[in-house]
Amino acid sequence: MKQFTHRLKDEAEEGEEPMRTPIIAGNWKMHKTQEEAFQLASDLKQRLKGLDEVKVIICPPFTALSSVKKAIQNSSILLGAQNMHWEEKGAYTGEVSPSMLRTIGCKYVIVGHSERRSYFSETDKVVNLKIKSALRFNLHPIICVGEKLDQREANKTEEVVENQVRGAFKDLSAREAEKTVIAYEPVWAIGTGRIATPDQANQVHLFIRGLLANHFGKECSERVCILYGGSVKPDNSKDLLHMPEIDGALVGGASLNADSFEKIIRGAIKS
Repeated sequence: MKQFTHRLKDEAEEGEEPMRTPIIAGNWKMHKTQEEAFQLASDLKQRLKGLDEVKVIICPPFTALSSVKKAIQNSSILLGAQNMHWEEKGAYTGEVSPSMLRTIGCKYVIVGHSERRSYFSETDKVVNLKIKSALRFNLHPIICVGEKLDQREANKTEEVVENQVRGAFKDLSAREAEKTVIAYEPVWAIGTGRIATPDQANQVHLFIRGLLANHFGKECSERVCILYGGSVKPDNSKDLLHMPEIDGALVGGASLNADSFEKIIRGAIKS
């Protein structure tokens, strides 16, 4: 991975490319009770004390957000949510609004995860609405895109990813786009035991950055972090994170264990 150090636009020297801070985000999905989440977050806080070379985000279930927020106080770990509705309030039984997430302390929210698209029929239009709403409430959306196995085998990876990226960023400005994070998650490599090779992943990341450059300009494209999210584990993360276009990882199962998650995070620093 490139050595990235975040600097604001007006702090960068003239002629230099914008810098990106590596991001390692943990998606805990539907795991961990309040007590279990508090213990894991507390453990991570101790293990990562003083570490600031990597931006670490953990996204527990809604029921554990408050507990995790308390556990990571006075640390550099950031809180994220796994989903949200696009409306601020209303008669939407079972949903959580962006204002609720912001009030509880979230800085990030995952939007358009493959499981949301597959199991809950979320469309690109819905993803776009959620992104716009998240940005209105000063939440940074982690926007997930990626193809299924049959789409990859039919050589439709770029077509699928381009449609998802264009749908997600519809009507957004470059300034708004710079506040987002993209996670490329090949659906065929999630929970299947199969993984994209570092070269395969890097190729799609490069393609995504090219889409951003064409739509928003090169400077904007260089500011957006693009994470890889396909069954990332300690034994494959180093090679993935070494690739020049991969800015970090969206980690699933391996983020549920403090040892494995810490190894991935520290591996990002070495890469």
